[in-house]
Amino acid sequence: KKRLFSVVYLKKTFYEFIRFAFEAYFGKPISLKQRIIMSLMTVDELNDLMRREFPQSQTILEAISSKSSRVRIPVNLSHLRPGGTVSGPTMMSLADTAMYLALLGEIGPVLLAVTTNLNIHFVRKPEPERDLIGECSIFKLGKKLAVGEVKIFSEGIDGVVAHATCTYSIPER
Repeated sequence: KKRLFSVVYLKKTFYEFIRFAFEAYFGKPISLKQRIIMSLMTVDELNDLMRREFPQSQTILEAISSKSSRVRIPVNLSHLRPGGTVSGPTMMSLADTAMYLALLGEIGPVLLAVTTNLNIHFVRKPEPERDLIGECSIFKLGKKLAVGEVKIFSEGIDGVVAHATCTYSIPER
């Protein structure tokens, strides 16, 4: 019984040390009860990274949390196709960027993480005068691959306009 107590105590002490070291190094909290590490990068850090590394992108990160992100593309005439709807490439770009930012939120600024697969289903016509919102959720995060889904909405309208699944390759760090 005494040995069990000492093992539990050492495990608790170890997790307290890991928590302290993580917060000291990254300046961000780690939840030991849920064993979930909060996002390594903030919304501002990721938006700055996007402006610096991908200046052509018009995507704006609105929220980042554990294995998820919420992004927006302000729709303008350059995003529309004949027929007055938002183009498929615009929605695919939104899905890819949402997944990339959710992944970087988890693993840090690993810029060479790349898309290995993106599959999208266009469900309904998006509203051309409304911004597109992408909500990403990573459901598998491994050492070399990450898999997630992105649901795309027209702002203020119920119902998904597109659904994408994405796989990213994570380089060795």
